[in-house]
Amino acid sequence: MFNGIMGINFRELLQFFKSADFSKAILVGVAVTVPILLGIYFDYIEIGLAICFGAFWSSPSDTSGSYRHKKIGILFSAALVVIVSFIGGYLDLPIYILIPILGALTFLLAYISVFGFRASLISFSGLLALVLSFAHELQELEVYQYALFVGLGGLWYLFLAVLRHRINPTGEIEETFQETYLLTSKFLHIRGQLIEPGLDRKKLLSELHKLQEQLMEKHEKLRETLILYRRSSGRSIYHSKKLLVLAQLVEMLETAIAKPLDYSSMEVILRKRPQFVELFQELIFRVSAQLEAVTYAGTNKKKLPQNGDLHKGLKAIAIEISELKAEPHNENLSAYLMFQNLYEYQEQQVELLKKIKWLLDDPKEDELEFIDEEYARKFIAPQDYDPKMLLSNFSFQSSIFKHALRLAVTVMIGYGIGTIFSFQNPYWILLTVIIILRPSYGLTKARSKDRIIGTLIGGAIAFVIVSLIQNTYVFAILGLGSLVVAFSMLQRNYKTAATFITLSVIFIYGILRPDIMTVIQFRILDTVIGAGLSFLATLVLWPAWGFLNMNNNLKNCLVANRNFLEEIAIFYSSKDKEPTALRLTRKKAFHETSNLSTAFQQMVQEPKSKQKKINEVYELVTLSHAFLSSLASLSSYIQNHCTTEASEGFKSAIGHIEENLQRSMDVLAHVGTRDNFSVKNLEQSFENNRSKFNTIAWDFENAIKVGEERNLQEAHLILGQLRWLFSLSGKILSMVSKIESEVSDDIGGK
Repeated sequence: MFNGIMGINFRELLQFFKSADFSKAILVGVAVTVPILLGIYFDYIEIGLAICFGAFWSSPSDTSGSYRHKKIGILFSAALVVIVSFIGGYLDLPIYILIPILGALTFLLAYISVFGFRASLISFSGLLALVLSFAHELQELEVYQYALFVGLGGLWYLFLAVLRHRINPTGEIEETFQETYLLTSKFLHIRGQLIEPGLDRKKLLSELHKLQEQLMEKHEKLRETLILYRRSSGRSIYHSKKLLVLAQLVEMLETAIAKPLDYSSMEVILRKRPQFVELFQELIFRVSAQLEAVTYAGTNKKKLPQNGDLHKGLKAIAIEISELKAEPHNENLSAYLMFQNLYEYQEQQVELLKKIKWLLDDPKEDELEFIDEEYARKFIAPQDYDPKMLLSNFSFQSSIFKHALRLAVTVMIGYGIGTIFSFQNPYWILLTVIIILRPSYGLTKARSKDRIIGTLIGGAIAFVIVSLIQNTYVFAILGLGSLVVAFSMLQRNYKTAATFITLSVIFIYGILRPDIMTVIQFRILDTVIGAGLSFLATLVLWPAWGFLNMNNNLKNCLVANRNFLEEIAIFYSSKDKEPTALRLTRKKAFHETSNLSTAFQQMVQEPKSKQKKINEVYELVTLSHAFLSSLASLSSYIQNHCTTEASEGFKSAIGHIEENLQRSMDVLAHVGTRDNFSVKNLEQSFENNRSKFNTIAWDFENAIKVGEERNLQEAHLILGQLRWLFSLSGKILSMVSKIESEVSDDIGGK
């Protein structure tokens, strides 16, 4: 039952109790409980409630990331809720005046989100304070006094957050690393499955894309935490070592994405030599299993896995490749080169894993080569807090503007319904709206469904308990316990969080009011109304359908991939092997490809009528991932091997690929091309340039004799990847041209 309702298994439950989410929930529980208990004890209940509210409203900004940014976020939240509480205290106005003011305040608070993720959390704190200002009528305090005590509550929460960090400064970092190890392990395991011939790879590739998005999010979070800590507090050995571990994990992901050949070519060869399937899969699965073991080893160095199995796996593959090399017939050429390249990729993964385990085994400082701080900061995208962003986003072209306006209108309608029909707690409708209504249709729909189901389950459980027990002390324990679990599960399982939120609200009200059954009824009714309004708002109030932004997402992805390709060409041709620019463009390409996948997932969750050219868009997303994978393969090879001079053929091939990408971007930007073009003509031109590659003759036996198999391997991989990149870029151009007309018509109509 627990697995079914909660959506987690027993092992995850154990991890949950060790998680930062759970420790934060305990912190919130302490922050809200202590002021109330002290208020009751000293007979200053209203002061206790004000401090409790201030702490509760400031808590959303306490999210993972830079410790400095977290403290600043909590302070800004505290300041904002003071202002909102002060204004909210004077909103005892006629309804025809109150509702427009409520809408304007909601819009202004929601609009703060233009400044990024942490700003959106501060915005949410302000919205909570605004909505809950309707829940409490002051009896003893003046409005300004109440607002000041609310601010004191924010400072109280900040004190607890700082204290928690002092007690366990590395807990959040360790947990994020553990999550990253597990996700990387899953990613590698699926990569191993993909080697097997005859599989339907569509589902596995879709799962890989989702894991890639999650991993990039974890990497970004760790970068911010580790690098900004070094900037504000000076170098810490712990943080510097963890940054080295992160660098290995980033390389593992990007090496895993890179592959020597496309799967169709690989499958033909592997069917003839099935022993390689088993050997490569076994090695990849061992690397995956060891990463999982690293996760559960935690800080216990004795539990770190040994390298013996990995070396055995590499040795077994090397023996098979040597036997293939001993028979240098030209028909074995493709197989030998493919297996040799794939072996080197897996050898690189093993070395990265060994480096991670070595770093976790606490090596001496003088054995380490730390990452330069100035170099590391280049990989963090600074958030723009220029006030001009408020003006630049003030239009219907901005998704944040539309969301803020949509939220404001929905809040006004919800409050109007709650007041006109004399609901017991109309602010519950507003609370449901601000929690459920998200910028995207898919997330709002999912949250509406989970919220209603969770509320019904929570109401049913509360009904059973209340029918059997009538004890306020039991209600208090259950209410606070439910609140802790609810906060713990908000980011993990929203349906479960909604269940426990409902339980906590009902039990807390059960302490204050005798008619708890009525509370249950109104809680369910208000939640259903709020969820229904939120869902309808995403359909009719300036909806942000995914296909409307797909053009920009595609263009950004193409630009990032083209820049990555250009840096690869520069690095390959340059004598000065400085990889900084290459790695920065690589990071950007991964980020934009991930954004494209996210936009497509949003599109899939929308109504069928809004899924414009969904099959073609899916094909483009798949092509973009394949293109990035091939770029990553080139990038990885040239960074880890001594390569020959870049030939004229190489430069010409890069030019052809860039031309296809530029034409695709011109189509998306509605820029006319200078001349008529034909992909077939470009294909012929590309093949004509093949002879310009400065390679030895494609003679396997002769290459082995003269010791030139390394050059042959380089030529085979690079030419193969260039041909594959050119083919993909041509398909992207054809697909973009096919779908752009309908998408642009829809955008123009809006």
